[in-house]
Amino acid sequence: MSIEHDETKGNEQPEPADKTAMKNTAMKGKRKKMLLAFCVLLVLVGVCYAIWLIFFAGKSVSTDNAYTDVEVAEVTPLVNGPVKEVKVVDTQTVHAGDVLVVLDDTDARIAVRRAEADLGSARRRVQQIMASDKTLTGQSDQRGAQIHGAEQAVARARARYDKAVLDEKRRRNLVEGGAVSRQEFTDSQAELREATAALEQAEANLTASRAASVSAQGERQANQALFMDSTIETNPIVLTAKARLEKARIDLDRTVIRAPVDGIVTQRSVDIGQHVQSGMRLMKVVPIQNIYVNANFKETQLAHVKPGQKVHLTSDLYGDDVVYDGIVEGFAGGSGAALSVIPAQNATGNWIKVVRRLPVRIRLEPEQLIKHPLRIGLSMEATVDLTSSGNPRGHVQE
Repeated sequence: MSIEHDETKGNEQPEPADKTAMKNTAMKGKRKKMLLAFCVLLVLVGVCYAIWLIFFAGKSVSTDNAYTDVEVAEVTPLVNGPVKEVKVVDTQTVHAGDVLVVLDDTDARIAVRRAEADLGSARRRVQQIMASDKTLTGQSDQRGAQIHGAEQAVARARARYDKAVLDEKRRRNLVEGGAVSRQEFTDSQAELREATAALEQAEANLTASRAASVSAQGERQANQALFMDSTIETNPIVLTAKARLEKARIDLDRTVIRAPVDGIVTQRSVDIGQHVQSGMRLMKVVPIQNIYVNANFKETQLAHVKPGQKVHLTSDLYGDDVVYDGIVEGFAGGSGAALSVIPAQNATGNWIKVVRRLPVRIRLEPEQLIKHPLRIGLSMEATVDLTSSGNPRGHVQE
Protein backbone atom coordinates (compact mmCIF):
# COMPACT_ATOMS: atom_id res chain seq x y z
CA MET A 1 0.00 0.00 0.00
CA SER A 2 1.33 3.45 -0.97
CA ILE A 3 1.28 6.14 1.63
CA GLU A 4 -0.01 9.53 0.47
CA HIS A 5 1.89 12.60 1.60
CA ASP A 6 0.48 16.05 1.98
CA GLU A 7 2.65 18.70 0.35
CA THR A 8 2.17 21.00 3.34
CA LYS A 9 2.62 18.26 5.93
CA GLY A 10 5.52 16.25 4.75
CA ASN A 11 6.51 15.30 8.28
CA GLU A 12 3.51 12.84 8.90
CA GLN A 13 4.36 9.27 9.70
CA PRO A 14 2.68 6.24 7.93
CA GLU A 15 -0.03 4.31 9.81
CA PRO A 16 0.99 1.14 11.55
CA ALA A 17 0.34 -2.17 9.72
CA ASP A 18 -1.77 -3.63 12.54
CA LYS A 19 -4.11 -0.65 12.43
CA THR A 20 -4.57 -1.07 8.67
CA ALA A 21 -5.35 -4.76 9.14
CA MET A 22 -7.97 -3.97 11.75
CA LYS A 23 -9.62 -1.49 9.41
CA ASN A 24 -9.71 -4.05 6.60
CA THR A 25 -11.25 -6.62 8.95
CA ALA A 26 -13.99 -4.17 10.00
CA MET A 27 -14.83 -3.40 6.38
CA LYS A 28 -15.12 -7.10 5.57
CA GLY A 29 -17.46 -7.61 8.52
CA LYS A 30 -19.59 -4.71 7.38
CA ARG A 31 -19.80 -6.17 3.88
CA LYS A 32 -20.88 -9.52 5.30
CA LYS A 33 -23.62 -7.90 7.33
CA MET A 34 -24.88 -5.96 4.31
CA LEU A 35 -24.82 -9.12 2.20
CA LEU A 36 -26.69 -11.01 4.92
CA ALA A 37 -29.29 -8.24 5.22
CA PHE A 38 -29.73 -8.24 1.44
CA CYS A 39 -30.22 -12.02 1.45
CA VAL A 40 -32.76 -11.75 4.26
CA LEU A 41 -34.57 -9.05 2.31
CA LEU A 42 -34.65 -11.26 -0.77
CA VAL A 43 -36.04 -14.12 1.31
CA LEU A 44 -38.73 -11.87 2.77
CA VAL A 45 -39.67 -10.62 -0.69
CA GLY A 46 -39.84 -14.20 -1.92
CA VAL A 47 -42.00 -15.24 1.02
CA CYS A 48 -44.35 -12.28 0.51
CA TYR A 49 -44.61 -13.06 -3.17
CA ALA A 50 -45.36 -16.70 -2.39
CA ILE A 51 -48.02 -15.68 0.11
CA TRP A 52 -49.52 -13.34 -2.50
CA LEU A 53 -49.52 -16.13 -5.07
CA ILE A 54 -51.14 -18.57 -2.65
CA PHE A 55 -53.76 -16.32 -1.10
CA PHE A 56 -54.34 -13.38 -3.41
CA ALA A 57 -53.18 -14.09 -6.94
CA GLY A 58 -56.13 -14.75 -9.23
CA LYS A 59 -58.61 -13.54 -6.61
CA SER A 60 -59.41 -10.27 -8.37
CA VAL A 61 -59.21 -8.50 -11.73
CA SER A 62 -58.73 -4.78 -12.21
CA THR A 63 -58.92 -2.17 -14.93
CA ASP A 64 -58.47 1.57 -15.13
CA ASN A 65 -60.41 1.69 -18.41
CA ALA A 66 -63.66 2.51 -16.65
CA TYR A 67 -65.95 5.52 -16.81
CA THR A 68 -69.12 6.71 -15.14
CA ASP A 69 -72.34 6.75 -17.14
CA VAL A 70 -76.10 7.12 -16.67
CA GLU A 71 -79.35 7.10 -18.65
CA VAL A 72 -79.77 10.83 -19.33
CA ALA A 73 -83.32 12.22 -19.41
CA GLU A 74 -84.14 14.22 -22.54
CA VAL A 75 -86.48 17.18 -21.97
CA THR A 76 -88.72 17.66 -25.02
CA PRO A 77 -92.06 19.45 -25.47
CA LEU A 78 -95.15 17.42 -26.35
CA VAL A 79 -96.98 20.39 -27.88
CA ASN A 80 -95.95 23.21 -30.20
CA GLY A 81 -95.76 26.81 -29.13
CA PRO A 82 -93.62 29.87 -28.34
CA VAL A 83 -91.48 29.83 -25.18
CA LYS A 84 -92.80 32.19 -22.53
CA GLU A 85 -90.39 31.45 -19.65
CA VAL A 86 -87.20 29.46 -19.05
CA LYS A 87 -86.73 28.87 -15.34
CA VAL A 88 -83.42 26.95 -15.21
CA VAL A 89 -79.82 27.26 -16.35
CA ASP A 90 -77.04 24.75 -16.96
CA THR A 91 -75.54 23.08 -13.85
CA GLN A 92 -78.72 23.80 -11.84
CA THR A 93 -80.00 21.02 -9.58
CA VAL A 94 -83.67 20.19 -10.11
CA HIS A 95 -86.14 17.72 -8.65
CA ALA A 96 -88.77 15.69 -10.47
CA GLY A 97 -91.78 17.92 -11.11
CA ASP A 98 -89.91 21.23 -11.01
CA VAL A 99 -90.93 23.68 -13.76
CA LEU A 100 -88.24 23.99 -16.43
CA VAL A 101 -89.94 25.80 -19.35
CA VAL A 102 -93.33 27.51 -19.77
CA LEU A 103 -94.92 27.81 -23.23
CA ASP A 104 -97.53 30.38 -24.23
CA ASP A 105 -100.91 28.72 -23.50
CA THR A 106 -103.31 31.06 -25.37
CA ASP A 107 -104.14 28.58 -28.13
CA ALA A 108 -104.40 25.73 -25.63
CA ARG A 109 -106.95 27.62 -23.52
CA ILE A 110 -109.05 28.39 -26.60
CA ALA A 111 -108.96 24.71 -27.54
CA VAL A 112 -110.20 23.79 -24.05
CA ARG A 113 -113.15 26.18 -24.30
CA ARG A 114 -114.02 24.87 -27.75
CA ALA A 115 -113.93 21.29 -26.46
CA GLU A 116 -116.18 22.24 -23.53
CA ALA A 117 -118.70 23.72 -25.97
CA ASP A 118 -118.53 20.60 -28.14
CA LEU A 119 -119.25 18.46 -25.07
CA GLY A 120 -122.39 20.50 -24.31
CA SER A 121 -123.54 20.13 -27.91
CA ALA A 122 -122.94 16.40 -27.78
CA ARG A 123 -125.13 16.06 -24.66
CA ARG A 124 -127.95 17.98 -26.34
CA ARG A 125 -127.65 15.89 -29.48
CA VAL A 126 -128.03 12.69 -27.48
CA GLN A 127 -131.06 14.13 -25.68
CA GLN A 128 -132.57 14.98 -29.07
CA ILE A 129 -131.91 11.45 -30.32
CA MET A 130 -133.61 9.97 -27.28
CA ALA A 131 -136.61 12.28 -27.70
CA SER A 132 -136.87 11.37 -31.40
CA ASP A 133 -137.49 7.77 -30.40
CA LYS A 134 -140.96 8.67 -29.15
CA THR A 135 -141.80 10.37 -32.45
CA LEU A 136 -140.53 7.41 -34.45
CA THR A 137 -142.48 5.05 -32.21
CA GLY A 138 -145.69 6.98 -32.94
CA GLN A 139 -144.92 6.93 -36.66
CA SER A 140 -144.39 3.18 -36.53
CA ASP A 141 -147.72 2.68 -34.76
CA GLN A 142 -149.38 4.94 -37.33
CA ARG A 143 -147.94 2.83 -40.15
CA GLY A 144 -149.36 -0.24 -38.49
CA ALA A 145 -152.84 1.34 -38.41
CA GLN A 146 -152.49 2.30 -42.07
CA ILE A 147 -151.66 -1.30 -42.91
CA HIS A 148 -154.82 -2.44 -41.11
CA GLY A 149 -156.93 0.11 -43.01
CA ALA A 150 -155.33 -0.91 -46.30
CA GLU A 151 -156.12 -4.56 -45.59
CA GLN A 152 -159.78 -3.64 -44.95
CA ALA A 153 -159.87 -1.68 -48.19
CA VAL A 154 -158.46 -4.67 -50.08
CA ALA A 155 -161.13 -6.88 -48.52
CA ARG A 156 -163.91 -4.50 -49.62
CA ALA A 157 -162.45 -4.15 -53.11
CA ARG A 158 -162.15 -7.92 -53.43
CA ALA A 159 -165.79 -8.38 -52.36
CA ARG A 160 -166.89 -5.82 -54.89
CA TYR A 161 -164.73 -7.49 -57.53
CA ASP A 162 -166.19 -10.91 -56.76
CA LYS A 163 -169.76 -9.51 -56.99
CA ALA A 164 -168.94 -7.77 -60.28
CA VAL A 165 -167.56 -11.03 -61.71
CA LEU A 166 -170.74 -12.89 -60.80
CA ASP A 167 -172.99 -10.13 -62.17
CA GLU A 168 -171.07 -10.00 -65.42
CA LYS A 169 -171.23 -13.80 -65.77
CA ARG A 170 -174.99 -13.93 -64.99
CA ARG A 171 -175.84 -11.14 -67.43
CA ARG A 172 -173.70 -12.78 -70.11
CA ASN A 173 -175.86 -15.91 -69.88
CA LEU A 174 -179.10 -13.92 -69.79
CA VAL A 175 -178.27 -11.54 -72.59
CA GLU A 176 -178.07 -14.46 -75.03
CA GLY A 177 -181.63 -15.53 -74.18
CA GLY A 178 -182.90 -11.94 -74.35
CA ALA A 179 -183.76 -11.86 -70.62
CA VAL A 180 -181.65 -8.70 -70.12
CA SER A 181 -180.78 -5.96 -72.46
CA ARG A 182 -177.46 -5.46 -74.10
CA GLN A 183 -177.08 -2.20 -72.12
CA GLU A 184 -177.34 -3.95 -68.78
CA PHE A 185 -174.71 -6.43 -69.90
CA THR A 186 -172.42 -3.56 -70.95
CA ASP A 187 -172.96 -1.88 -67.57
CA SER A 188 -172.01 -5.10 -65.75
CA GLN A 189 -168.77 -5.31 -67.73
CA ALA A 190 -167.97 -1.70 -66.82
CA GLU A 191 -168.61 -2.44 -63.15
CA LEU A 192 -166.28 -5.46 -63.38
CA ARG A 193 -163.50 -3.34 -64.84
CA GLU A 194 -163.97 -0.71 -62.11
CA ALA A 195 -163.96 -3.37 -59.41
CA THR A 196 -160.79 -4.87 -60.86
CA ALA A 197 -159.05 -1.49 -60.89
CA ALA A 198 -160.25 -0.75 -57.36
CA LEU A 199 -158.88 -4.10 -56.15
CA GLU A 200 -155.50 -3.47 -57.76
CA GLN A 201 -155.37 0.01 -56.23
CA ALA A 202 -156.25 -1.34 -52.78
CA GLU A 203 -153.57 -4.02 -53.04
CA ALA A 204 -151.01 -1.38 -54.13
CA ASN A 205 -151.96 0.80 -51.18
CA LEU A 206 -151.52 -2.20 -48.87
CA THR A 207 -148.05 -2.89 -50.30
CA ALA A 208 -147.09 0.79 -49.88
CA SER A 209 -148.37 0.80 -46.31
CA ARG A 210 -146.37 -2.28 -45.45
CA ALA A 211 -143.21 -0.78 -47.03
CA ALA A 212 -143.75 2.46 -45.11
CA SER A 213 -144.13 0.45 -41.91
CA VAL A 214 -140.86 -1.39 -42.54
CA SER A 215 -139.14 1.93 -43.24
CA ALA A 216 -140.52 3.45 -40.05
CA GLN A 217 -139.35 0.49 -38.02
CA GLY A 218 -135.90 0.75 -39.63
CA GLU A 219 -135.66 4.44 -38.78
CA ARG A 220 -136.66 3.73 -35.22
CA GLN A 221 -134.11 0.92 -34.88
CA ALA A 222 -131.40 3.11 -36.40
CA ASN A 223 -132.25 5.88 -33.96
CA GLN A 224 -132.31 3.46 -31.02
CA ALA A 225 -128.85 2.16 -32.00
CA LEU A 226 -127.49 5.63 -31.25
CA PHE A 227 -128.40 5.45 -27.55
CA MET A 228 -129.02 1.74 -26.91
CA ASP A 229 -127.62 0.44 -23.59
CA SER A 230 -126.32 3.87 -22.58
CA THR A 231 -127.22 6.98 -20.70
CA ILE A 232 -126.49 10.50 -21.85
CA GLU A 233 -123.11 10.52 -20.09
CA THR A 234 -122.11 7.05 -21.27
CA ASN A 235 -123.23 7.58 -24.86
CA PRO A 236 -120.37 7.20 -27.39
CA ILE A 237 -121.06 10.65 -28.84
CA VAL A 238 -120.66 12.25 -25.41
CA LEU A 239 -117.66 10.07 -24.56
CA THR A 240 -115.93 11.18 -27.75
CA ALA A 241 -116.52 14.82 -26.85
CA LYS A 242 -115.21 14.14 -23.33
CA ALA A 243 -112.06 12.58 -24.79
CA ARG A 244 -111.48 15.67 -26.93
CA LEU A 245 -111.93 17.87 -23.88
CA GLU A 246 -109.51 15.74 -21.87
CA LYS A 247 -106.96 15.92 -24.69
CA ALA A 248 -107.32 19.71 -24.80
CA ARG A 249 -106.80 19.96 -21.05
CA ILE A 250 -103.75 17.68 -21.23
CA ASP A 251 -102.29 19.84 -24.01
CA LEU A 252 -102.87 22.87 -21.79
CA ASP A 253 -101.02 21.17 -18.91
CA ARG A 254 -98.20 20.26 -21.28
CA THR A 255 -97.47 23.92 -21.94
CA VAL A 256 -95.70 23.75 -18.57
CA ILE A 257 -92.66 21.48 -19.05
CA ARG A 258 -91.41 19.86 -15.85
CA ALA A 259 -88.33 17.89 -14.86
CA PRO A 260 -88.87 14.16 -15.41
CA VAL A 261 -86.31 13.10 -12.77
CA ASP A 262 -84.05 14.50 -10.09
CA GLY A 263 -80.74 15.62 -11.52
CA ILE A 264 -78.53 18.33 -12.99
CA VAL A 265 -79.58 20.50 -15.95
CA THR A 266 -77.15 20.09 -18.85
CA GLN A 267 -76.95 21.32 -22.45
CA ARG A 268 -79.81 23.79 -22.24
CA SER A 269 -80.62 24.97 -25.77
CA VAL A 270 -83.89 26.90 -25.42
CA ASP A 271 -84.48 30.63 -25.00
CA ILE A 272 -87.46 32.90 -24.38
CA GLY A 273 -89.41 33.68 -27.56
CA GLN A 274 -88.23 30.59 -29.39
CA HIS A 275 -90.99 28.62 -31.15
CA VAL A 276 -90.51 24.97 -30.26
CA GLN A 277 -91.92 21.91 -31.98
CA SER A 278 -93.11 18.68 -30.43
CA GLY A 279 -90.15 16.35 -29.87
CA MET A 280 -87.52 19.10 -30.07
CA ARG A 281 -84.72 18.65 -27.49
CA LEU A 282 -84.61 21.58 -25.07
CA MET A 283 -82.12 20.31 -22.48
CA LYS A 284 -80.95 17.23 -20.62
CA VAL A 285 -81.33 16.28 -16.98
CA VAL A 286 -78.55 14.05 -15.65
CA PRO A 287 -79.79 11.90 -12.73
CA ILE A 288 -76.45 11.71 -10.90
CA GLN A 289 -78.04 9.66 -8.12
CA ASN A 290 -78.37 6.79 -10.62
CA ILE A 291 -74.84 6.90 -12.00
CA TYR A 292 -73.19 3.56 -12.75
CA VAL A 293 -69.79 2.54 -14.12
CA ASN A 294 -68.94 0.96 -17.45
CA ALA A 295 -65.68 -0.93 -16.88
CA ASN A 296 -63.99 -2.16 -20.06
CA PHE A 297 -62.24 -5.36 -19.00
CA LYS A 298 -60.02 -7.34 -21.32
CA GLU A 299 -61.60 -10.52 -22.61
CA THR A 300 -58.83 -12.50 -20.90
CA GLN A 301 -59.95 -11.15 -17.51
CA LEU A 302 -63.61 -12.15 -17.68
CA ALA A 303 -63.45 -15.93 -17.34
CA HIS A 304 -64.49 -15.83 -13.67
CA VAL A 305 -66.40 -12.53 -13.52
CA LYS A 306 -70.11 -13.06 -12.81
CA PRO A 307 -73.10 -10.78 -12.18
CA GLY A 308 -73.54 -10.11 -8.48
CA GLN A 309 -69.83 -10.05 -7.58
CA LYS A 310 -68.53 -7.19 -5.47
CA VAL A 311 -66.43 -4.44 -6.96
CA HIS A 312 -64.19 -1.85 -5.31
CA LEU A 313 -63.81 1.40 -7.23
CA THR A 314 -61.87 4.61 -6.93
CA SER A 315 -62.33 7.82 -8.86
CA ASP A 316 -59.73 10.20 -10.19
CA LEU A 317 -61.97 12.96 -8.81
CA TYR A 318 -61.46 11.97 -5.16
CA GLY A 319 -58.40 9.74 -5.37
CA ASP A 320 -57.72 6.60 -3.35
CA ASP A 321 -59.13 8.15 -0.17
CA VAL A 322 -62.71 7.47 -1.35
CA VAL A 323 -63.55 3.85 -2.20
CA TYR A 324 -66.92 3.01 -3.75
CA ASP A 325 -68.59 -0.36 -3.27
CA GLY A 326 -70.21 -1.70 -6.41
CA ILE A 327 -71.87 -4.82 -7.78
CA VAL A 328 -71.50 -6.34 -11.23
CA GLU A 329 -74.89 -5.97 -12.94
CA GLY A 330 -74.17 -7.51 -16.32
CA PHE A 331 -72.17 -7.56 -19.52
CA ALA A 332 -72.64 -5.72 -22.79
CA GLY A 333 -73.89 -7.68 -25.79
CA GLY A 334 -70.61 -7.21 -27.66
CA SER A 335 -67.19 -5.61 -27.51
CA GLY A 336 -66.68 -1.96 -28.30
CA ALA A 337 -64.99 -2.85 -31.58
CA ALA A 338 -67.86 -5.08 -32.70
CA LEU A 339 -70.52 -2.47 -31.85
CA SER A 340 -68.68 0.50 -33.34
CA VAL A 341 -70.12 2.47 -36.24
CA ILE A 342 -67.62 0.89 -38.62
CA PRO A 343 -66.69 -2.53 -37.16
CA ALA A 344 -63.36 -4.06 -38.09
CA GLN A 345 -63.34 -6.43 -41.08
CA ASN A 346 -60.73 -9.13 -40.53
CA ALA A 347 -61.65 -11.25 -43.55
CA THR A 348 -59.01 -9.56 -45.75
CA GLY A 349 -56.21 -11.64 -44.27
CA ASN A 350 -54.15 -8.62 -43.22
CA TRP A 351 -54.95 -8.32 -39.55
CA ILE A 352 -53.30 -8.29 -36.15
CA LYS A 353 -54.95 -9.99 -33.21
CA VAL A 354 -55.80 -7.45 -30.53
CA VAL A 355 -57.19 -8.29 -27.12
CA ARG A 356 -60.76 -6.97 -27.08
CA ARG A 357 -62.49 -5.25 -24.19
CA LEU A 358 -66.04 -5.96 -23.10
CA PRO A 359 -68.03 -3.30 -21.17
CA VAL A 360 -69.16 -4.52 -17.75
CA ARG A 361 -71.90 -2.55 -16.00
CA ILE A 362 -71.27 -1.92 -12.30
CA ARG A 363 -73.93 -0.55 -9.98
CA LEU A 364 -72.85 1.89 -7.27
CA GLU A 365 -74.33 2.26 -3.80
CA PRO A 366 -76.75 5.25 -3.69
CA GLU A 367 -75.65 6.24 -0.17
CA GLN A 368 -72.05 6.59 -1.32
CA LEU A 369 -73.11 8.64 -4.34
CA ILE A 370 -75.00 11.02 -2.06
CA LYS A 371 -71.92 11.38 0.13
CA HIS A 372 -69.45 11.65 -2.75
CA PRO A 373 -71.39 12.60 -5.93
CA LEU A 374 -69.99 11.86 -9.36
CA ARG A 375 -70.64 13.15 -12.87
CA ILE A 376 -70.86 11.15 -16.08
CA GLY A 377 -67.68 10.53 -18.06
CA LEU A 378 -65.30 10.52 -15.08
CA SER A 379 -62.43 8.04 -14.98
CA MET A 380 -62.65 5.19 -12.48
CA GLU A 381 -60.52 2.24 -11.46
CA ALA A 382 -62.46 -0.96 -10.81
CA THR A 383 -61.35 -4.14 -9.04
CA VAL A 384 -63.70 -7.13 -9.09
CA ASP A 385 -63.50 -9.49 -6.12
CA LEU A 386 -63.64 -12.92 -7.75
CA THR A 387 -64.05 -14.61 -4.37
CA SER A 388 -67.43 -12.92 -3.77
CA SER A 389 -70.53 -14.89 -4.70
CA GLY A 390 -72.13 -14.14 -8.06
CA ASN A 391 -75.65 -14.74 -9.26
CA PRO A 392 -75.65 -17.53 -11.90
CA ARG A 393 -78.93 -16.29 -13.34
CA GLY A 394 -77.36 -13.01 -14.32
CA HIS A 395 -79.40 -10.84 -11.95
CA VAL A 396 -77.98 -8.59 -9.33
CA GLN A 397 -78.26 -9.91 -5.82
CA GLU A 398 -80.04 -7.56 -3.48
